[in-house]
Amino acid sequence: MTRLGNPVPWLAALLAAYLVAPLVLLLANLPHATAAGPGLGAALATSLVTATISTAITALLGIPLAYAMARARGRGASVLWMLLALPVAIPSLMSGMLLLYLVGPYAPLGSVFGTSLTDSYAGIVLAQTFVSAPFLVITARAAFRALDPALDEVARTLGHGAGARLLRVALPAAWGGVRAGLLLAWLRAFGEFGATVIVAYHPYSLPVFTWVQFSSGGLDSTLPAIGVALGAALVVLVLSQVRFPRRRPHRVARRAAPPAAPRLAASPALSFHVSRQLRGFRVDVAHPAASRRIALLGPSGAGKTLTLRLLTGITAADSAEIRAGDTDLAALPPERRGIGYLPQSSALMPGRTLWEQATFGVRADADAAAWWIERLGLAGLEHRLPTELSGGQQRRVALARALACRPSLLLMDEPFSALDAPVRSRLQREMRLLQREAGLTTVLVTHDPEEAALLADDVVVIEHGRVLQGGPIAEVAAHPASPRVAELLGITNTHTGVVARPGWLAAGGLEIAAATGGLSAGTPVVWTVPPEEIVLHAAGGGGGHRGTVVDCVALGATVETTVDLSGLQLTVRGLHGARALAGDPCALEVRPETVSLWPQDAQAAGDGSGPASAGRTPGPRRGRAGRHGAAIIE
Repeated sequence: MTRLGNPVPWLAALLAAYLVAPLVLLLANLPHATAAGPGLGAALATSLVTATISTAITALLGIPLAYAMARARGRGASVLWMLLALPVAIPSLMSGMLLLYLVGPYAPLGSVFGTSLTDSYAGIVLAQTFVSAPFLVITARAAFRALDPALDEVARTLGHGAGARLLRVALPAAWGGVRAGLLLAWLRAFGEFGATVIVAYHPYSLPVFTWVQFSSGGLDSTLPAIGVALGAALVVLVLSQVRFPRRRPHRVARRAAPPAAPRLAASPALSFHVSRQLRGFRVDVAHPAASRRIALLGPSGAGKTLTLRLLTGITAADSAEIRAGDTDLAALPPERRGIGYLPQSSALMPGRTLWEQATFGVRADADAAAWWIERLGLAGLEHRLPTELSGGQQRRVALARALACRPSLLLMDEPFSALDAPVRSRLQREMRLLQREAGLTTVLVTHDPEEAALLADDVVVIEHGRVLQGGPIAEVAAHPASPRVAELLGITNTHTGVVARPGWLAAGGLEIAAATGGLSAGTPVVWTVPPEEIVLHAAGGGGGHRGTVVDCVALGATVETTVDLSGLQLTVRGLHGARALAGDPCALEVRPETVSLWPQDAQAAGDGSGPASAGRTPGPRRGRAGRHGAAIIE
């Protein structure tokens, strides 16, 4: 094998030679061919016509079947799929015998139609369809299953029904695989012999004619028929490879003046309570109508995306209460909810230009589309296809497509996570500006606390399908309901300690002022303070706790400094300024009202394993026991 080099070409060449060799030998034996018997032309015409009719029937019925099977799930769908594929596994002669149980003279259908379903053109078509249709269904199903599910989901939110999504979304996107299936089905029908000879011996199809010639005149008498069959198949194969010139993409007529901004009206606030049990995982999330900009924040697998899908209606809820002002969205299908949806992928329709993408929605307004295209910096790119756009441009197109339908609610599933940092930052800023300009109600799924703070007024912190805390993002960040919430919000200064005395906690050899509420001295606690709330003083400046700089890192416009306070390390984050150096003495000032603490025995109650919040979780308050017994600090 080493002497032969790479084995792949040799293995490929071996099979290719095996498949081509009989054709070469056929050409070599053509001089020995005898004259074709009468009826060759009629047999060829019969096979061409019936194979084409069979393929048309297969396309009409098989493409919807393949589409349905690609979307079907469950044991019943698997069993049905195996039954549909069985005709491929058995000899075609047996397929013909099976068909006689259905279309034979005394079979259920045959008794209705008499002998018209056998020994006729109809019988040939029936036999060819039974044998060839699985080739299309198998191939097309694989092509449909390979599509990004977000294409269909976005089309639903844009107002397209099931038939339109098949014809305008799935079929064009999967056309390469479907076309291959149609070609296989035609070739299989054209060459079908076994089922045809059983169901419809007359009139002769080309394979049956060839068998009759072989039976009466030997191998050489079949050469003309074989040559004609190969020639006809070759013509079809050549035609299948023809690529028609792609139509010139639609170009939007340039306007003498920029398109006018669409009239905008503030969207109503959104309130919801959705729940769904799905394969051992349950989501139960609620939030009241308090803000028009909401972020669903949590780690991967928390149930954020499922919650968003329940809001769109793409995934059916076990129970749902979704209201946008006075409108009950839960009572409407996704096509009629009037929402815009941005999945994690841009989900642009293959083969459609930017302009066609932006105006794809049923409710899309061309003037609004033109406005958003220009507003989002896409003007001049209207003729481009998705493959000709950068990742950032594709996200802008998806946003323009959603906004062109004038939605009252925009749902975004980590819309910028796959972009590089500069593009992500720019699009986040543009989205924030659009939120203010358009007055849109938005729900953002994210795991990034900074993105949530930038694009939302309210945050719902989710883990394990449950709400840990919800409310205005500033309040939640200032007073997290549990250590886990603090962690998910990116608050790094989380430590353990004990209550030293009323108003003070002890940690790492220090006593830190904090509102301890009614907790008695000696109570073990978990406490946290946001890095932004700590004031850093250089040596000799200000008061507070004395310490030493461990590290100092510039993070864009901010500086993050780690300080050691007698074995307790705290992180300080502030605006870019003079950077401290490792080893420099300093002092930290921690205000009591910025410290949140919880008894350690109550930590588990706030880690997301408890029941879901049915509404806004109030922030900590001074001097009384909080939810699950935690000390609540104002």
